[in-house]
Amino acid sequence: MILKSLACSLVLLFALAVSNAGAAERWETLPPPSPLPAAAKGGMASVNGIEMYYAVYGEGPPVLLIHGGLGYADIWGAQVTDLAKDHMVIVADSRGHGRSTRNAEPFSYDLMASDYLALLDYLKVDKTALVGWSDGGIIGLDIAMKHPERLTKVFAHAANTKVEGVDPNVMKNKVFSAYIDKSGEVYKNISPTPDQYDAFVEQISGMWASQPNWSDEDLKKIKTPVAIVLGDHDEAITRAHTEYMAKTIPGAELIILKDTSHFAMLQDPEGYNKAVRDFIDN
Repeated sequence: MILKSLACSLVLLFALAVSNAGAAERWETLPPPSPLPAAAKGGMASVNGIEMYYAVYGEGPPVLLIHGGLGYADIWGAQVTDLAKDHMVIVADSRGHGRSTRNAEPFSYDLMASDYLALLDYLKVDKTALVGWSDGGIIGLDIAMKHPERLTKVFAHAANTKVEGVDPNVMKNKVFSAYIDKSGEVYKNISPTPDQYDAFVEQISGMWASQPNWSDEDLKKIKTPVAIVLGDHDEAITRAHTEYMAKTIPGAELIILKDTSHFAMLQDPEGYNKAVRDFIDN
């Protein structure tokens, strides 16, 4: 009887081991965004020759959340729900992304930064904290460099300041490829030009091929408090480049998010929200 019980236990342990071995690590997953709460206000703002979708949640010190390339505002669902408890949270779809329109003007980070500054003007927000992911983090650094009076702090997650900061193998990564495919599906569902995803990607790819390309001297101009943030398994931005940014930007804080990739806000929303609050609220 004892031997039979032991044998059953060993079989169960083996089955659990096999099951766990087949389970994806957290950084290998791409969870869907959490639902957004009801917005206090939102709509389309006419800025810089485009119609820019935006939404505002909660009350308190303002914080602007800027999504990454090919993304859209709703990717911040878990962060909006948490931060809106005691902040005025602003999200938007960058030009050409999500529900926002684009025009023939070539994409650039300066142009996209000016879109967000115009949106802040439209909302009558003089100064805000900024949480930016990927392209959103680059836009945040662009604003910190050139319009520091508009920002209190910048939480720049998975940003780069030179093209060389991008991992050359990123397009071979399954999670990143899944993100691109999912982004295309979302675009077709919510974009005002649902049949133009390939044209949009081609247009913005022109920017990615050569931007950003900031010098050390450019980065040293940044006086806004900045957090340089990266998941410890990021598949798009190299750790070496992230550490270079943190060392070059005066007073920058380096934050490494444990067991996450480029998509940390989806993979570990609780840990991500804590890291954001620890930085922007202190």
